[in-house]
Amino acid sequence: MKELIQLIDKLIDARVIKNYAVFGAVAQMRYTEAVVTLDADILIAIDNESIAVLSPIYKFCEERGYLPEGEAIRVGAWPVQFIPAFDKLSEAAMDNAVVADMDGLNVRVVRADYLAVMALSVGRAKDRMRILALLEAEAITESDIEELATKYGLDDKWSTFKERFLDEN
Repeated sequence: MKELIQLIDKLIDARVIKNYAVFGAVAQMRYTEAVVTLDADILIAIDNESIAVLSPIYKFCEERGYLPEGEAIRVGAWPVQFIPAFDKLSEAAMDNAVVADMDGLNVRVVRADYLAVMALSVGRAKDRMRILALLEAEAITESDIEELATKYGLDDKWSTFKERFLDEN
């Protein structure tokens, strides 16, 4: 992780990206027990509006010996996916990230409430498990999720999730 954060700092210093936040399973581990993951997901803000938005990142990384591996770039032990913020929710998640200590470095990590609502918006089985794990770890409350779900138009998904997984009747 240390090598990845150092690379991200270089990407920012070189103005290849403007901002970032770790999300997905790596971010979840900040709030819950460790989970198995094969990659690191990095939400990024960039200026580039061309179709090939990731080209400058791939070029920068390749020049430093970090090579593509499928949809990811191998950084040490981690395949890393750089994902441009793609909607208002992901932009807000990145903008409101918290700074956490990981391997002795300050790392921007998506807050637990945003992590849960991003998972809610996607709705895969592993995303539903992420929401349940965050609730179980008391990293968030149902009202935290409800507030953001309402703000981002995900009321129906939240209601369905609650009925299916949280109602004890």
